[in-house]
Amino acid sequence: MADTKTTKIKTADEIKIKRKPSDIVFTVIFTIICIFWVYPLFMVLNNSFKENLSIGRDPFDLPSDKSYVGLANYDQAINTKMDFLSAMFNSLIITILSVALILFCTSMCAYFVIRVNTWYTKTFYYLCLFSMIVPFQMIMFPLSKVTDTLQLNTPFLIPIVYLGFGAGTALFMFTNFLKSVPLEIEEAAMIDGCDPIRTFFSVVLPIMKPTIISVGILETMWIWNDYLLPYLVLNIRYYKTIPIVIQYFQGGYGKVEWGAIMASMVITITPIVILYLCLQKHIVKGVLNGAVKG
Repeated sequence: MADTKTTKIKTADEIKIKRKPSDIVFTVIFTIICIFWVYPLFMVLNNSFKENLSIGRDPFDLPSDKSYVGLANYDQAINTKMDFLSAMFNSLIITILSVALILFCTSMCAYFVIRVNTWYTKTFYYLCLFSMIVPFQMIMFPLSKVTDTLQLNTPFLIPIVYLGFGAGTALFMFTNFLKSVPLEIEEAAMIDGCDPIRTFFSVVLPIMKPTIISVGILETMWIWNDYLLPYLVLNIRYYKTIPIVIQYFQGGYGKVEWGAIMASMVITITPIVILYLCLQKHIVKGVLNGAVKG
């Protein structure tokens, strides 16, 4: 009988990973950078439980017995005359409608640009990319005039404006991802009787899920925190977003309600942080998929 050789599979404990001195140095550096990024969020949360005088005098100290006010700042932020809850509802409506419109239109547009691939689709694609480098300050005043004329100054119509500004980045990421999708997958679907529309929604769109999530998160973070565009376009007498309401905590004669501002910022940041933490793995995956060309 022939001798048989058996190989022993090493367990994870038996495998020793050799660490270089540079790995330790980079770990320390990135840890310090992470602390610098997280510390401002901690400061906002910390000062949201302190009174105004203590925030201005000792902003870096933890709440003491005299400066601690509990949830009083949050109560002031929510029950203020500026109607914080209504502003949060407006921001939520604008963000959901704008992100949905951007994802729906740009994903189909990217599919058309990649698969048709003619001179006019390339021209349209580069025009969309050109919109990414145009400074907003160049068009802010004409934009305000046009939106007033077209009556786009409501939370339900301003997503059309956001589509124009957000289409460039979304189209760029979707087209780069679709370049890596094999054409044979779509040809097999067409052989089975799918028309182009059904092929896109049944075959291509599920494949684009990582990039869709990645673009959706990036657009959500931008639109939810945007101040200048809603301030210029919306009729702020009736419709205010959260960034606009936060500004109104600064009263006349230099009086600033720092406690209410910090509390409202915590309320504003929390949904985005939770969304980012839940879907952060899809951001890197979507960006990497969009960077690979087939």
